[in-house]
Amino acid sequence: MRLLPREEKFYVYFVNQGEIIVRAATTLLEGVQRGDSHLPSMAAHIQTLEQMGDDLIHEVLTRLHQTFITPIDPEDIHMLASHMDDVLDCIEETAHRLVAYRMTPIPSTVLEFSEIVESCCKSLAKAFEAMSNDQPMLEHCIEVNRLEHVADELLRSAIADLFANEKDPIVLIKKKEIFELLEKTTDFCEDVADVLQGVAVKNS
Repeated sequence: MRLLPREEKFYVYFVNQGEIIVRAATTLLEGVQRGDSHLPSMAAHIQTLEQMGDDLIHEVLTRLHQTFITPIDPEDIHMLASHMDDVLDCIEETAHRLVAYRMTPIPSTVLEFSEIVESCCKSLAKAFEAMSNDQPMLEHCIEVNRLEHVADELLRSAIADLFANEKDPIVLIKKKEIFELLEKTTDFCEDVADVLQGVAVKNS
């Protein structure tokens, strides 16, 4: 029996949402790689993607309220929608902070975090693809957990380095906020992965 039957649309929504967060994460990474002058267009693109994600989540919740029998627990559908929304919101907030704070050059730590965020989002997208095709998805969820741990370690070392070496308190605050937002994004990715692991266990 399929984990998510093809006659249901929920799996389509989540696969599409997975694609959107990958696009947003990749856009963020490319903006960081290209530098300060590219950040405004990067943030504008991510804002458009966030609006697309909001529309998709609205469709999920509307259909959830209209569907008597769902392919997975309604609570899990609601949590997945909510956590995916959190991921996209956090990516968007990071993009806008980068534009507002005008940090030049962009710290290499921001690039490291952005690479981790993109990897997390790609793993989630793979997990949703696997779930929709009734294939194992735990390996992708475990990878998100691993990446979140890497982000935790990076944040600890980055904050320690900031307080040891950054002399400008304003710059310190700006960098710290952006580092924490990026790490928080991986936390939200892990929230999605945790729900997916629960879904896998329930349907095994």
